[in-house]
Parts: sequence; structure tokens; C-alpha cells
Amino acid sequence: MAVYTEVSFDEASTFLTSLKLGNLQSLEGCAGGIENTNYFVTTDQAPYVLTLFERLSAEQLPFYLRLMKHLAFHGIPVPDPAANRDGDVLHSLNGKPAAVVNRLRGKSELAPGVEHCRQVGAMLARMHLAGRDFSMQQPNLRGLAWWNETVPVVLPHLEAAQAQLLQAELAYQNHVAEGSAYTGLPRGAIHADLFRDNVMFDSSSGAPVLSGFFDFYFAGTDAWLFDLAVCLNDWCIDLPTGVADLERSAAFVQAYTHVRPLSAQERELLPALLRAGALRFWISRLWDWYLPREASMLKPHDPTHFERVLRQRVAQPLTLAQLEQHMAVAA
Repeated sequence: MAVYTEVSFDEASTFLTSLKLGNLQSLEGCAGGIENTNYFVTTDQAPYVLTLFERLSAEQLPFYLRLMKHLAFHGIPVPDPAANRDGDVLHSLNGKPAAVVNRLRGKSELAPGVEHCRQVGAMLARMHLAGRDFSMQQPNLRGLAWWNETVPVVLPHLEAAQAQLLQAELAYQNHVAEGSAYTGLPRGAIHADLFRDNVMFDSSSGAPVLSGFFDFYFAGTDAWLFDLAVCLNDWCIDLPTGVADLERSAAFVQAYTHVRPLSAQERELLPALLRAGALRFWISRLWDWYLPREASMLKPHDPTHFERVLRQRVAQPLTLAQLEQHMAVAA
């Protein structure tokens, strides 16, 4: 959500008018995130988010935008891309692919409790099931192939102990991916980046109510378990240490499995996929930290956070049996 491509008020106004979204009243660049240029825009009709895509190509983008359309149609609270009179949801602005989506109500919860985790877990499972009949396919572009390509690029920047951990974990994940249990994992469209800041809660009535998932621009076709693991590594840990919070983890998984029970392969591979989720974001944060791009509001994330999470997942594997035992004791 950094700003790489500047858009003037007049340029945004003309663009939004062409989509029949009303007369522009305000335009504000969004801080946070590092992949795309994002603006909050408000017209006399509604608030929207205008996105200009900096890395993704016009060939890749229809998958993300059509996935959001599909999920919105099936009742999942996600941003719904605006179409032009020809039904196209991918547009162009200032030489970049662009899209406009409705702005979700509420705000992100950066210090989630058990109830927040329970709601996200249930909605994640609903989202996976809603995407089963989504016809488009696209690989997870930040999956194993990308890890194998990127690790050699970031290794020269690391201390010896970090490099050893990174190479050992990559070798382990390649080994896991070759196994029959991994190839048998249920798959479909995943969000792949459903962190705390990519979910909205509306607390206007007092209690928090999940009002939407957003930022689908890392989505792809992959194992649903990977999506679950990414969430557990963010929603259900102690941020300073990376240690798993059993109460939040159990609530998240219980809510998810109530909607979509896990297969035998998923139960077996949860610890390995938790490590995979930590590895993926450690690699991407190393890449963004040491090989940054210029942007007027760029704030790359500290990569050592996911190094800590990975070390915790290796040293203290979290199993479904542990979580079920915690649920039973709590009951």
C-alpha cells in the first residue's frame, strides 16, 4: 500500500467518473504494505479503494479480481471490483493496471482476542468452500518455486546462523512437497496473506463483527492448509517472541474445522505447513528489506520477526492433537 505511482486529483476524478462511481470528493494515499499503489477515494456515492498494480501483470490480475467477484457473489465479505460498461473489472490508469473496489466497514484488529480468531477461522473455512467452483486457476506466485529462486538472492546478506537455518528449512520444505501426504492435500483458491491488517471488524454495535477480508493480490491455487497455517502464524502468536498462543490457536482451528473438517493428510502436515508459512514470509521480508524499491510511503517489514516464528515452529511443533487436548481441557 505504498505509493509508487502518483495520481492527481483530476486524474482520479476522471477515472472514477468513467466507471460511473460518482464525483470525487477526497483522495488520500495509503501507508502500509509494499506491493501496490493504493489510494482511499471518496465520491458522492461511496468510499472506495483505488489500486494501481506495480508488480502483477495484466495477465495475472484477472484471477485475483474475478476471485473477489466470485466470493462476493457467494456471500463472503470481500471487496467487490467495479466493472465498466463492458463488464471488465481490470482497468488502466497512468500506464498501470488498475482496479477500484468498495471500501469495507470497520477497522483492523491488531491485538486480536479469542473471539476475533474464532470469527476469522470460521470465515476462512467458508471462503475456501465458496471458492471450490471458481473456474480460474493460478499458482501461488509466492510458493515453493519462488522460495527456491529467491533464497540464493538473499543468502549473501545473512549471518552464518541465519543462512544455515534458511537453507535447512528450504531443503525440508522441498522434501515435504515431494511426499504423497502433501500431494494429497485438499486444494483450491487461497488468500495466502490473511494477516491481522487484511481483515476488518465492525464494532459499531458493541461486540466485534467480522466485516471483511481484503488484499487478495497474493491469492493463488494452493493447499487450503497453507492458508490456515499463515493465519495461525499471525493471528495466534505472541508477536514479540513468535510463541504460539494455544487458546487463540485452538479457537481458530475449532471454528475452521466446524465448517470444514481437516483431512488425515492435513492433520499430519499441520506442523510442516506452519513452518512453511513462516519460511515464506521470512524470505519475502528479507527480499523486501535488502532489495527494496523506491516509494514515497514505503515501510518494509522487519524480517527477523518471521525468523523468530520459524525457529519457534521448528523447536516447538504445534500439532492438531495438542490443540484438541487444549479444547478438551478448556471445555
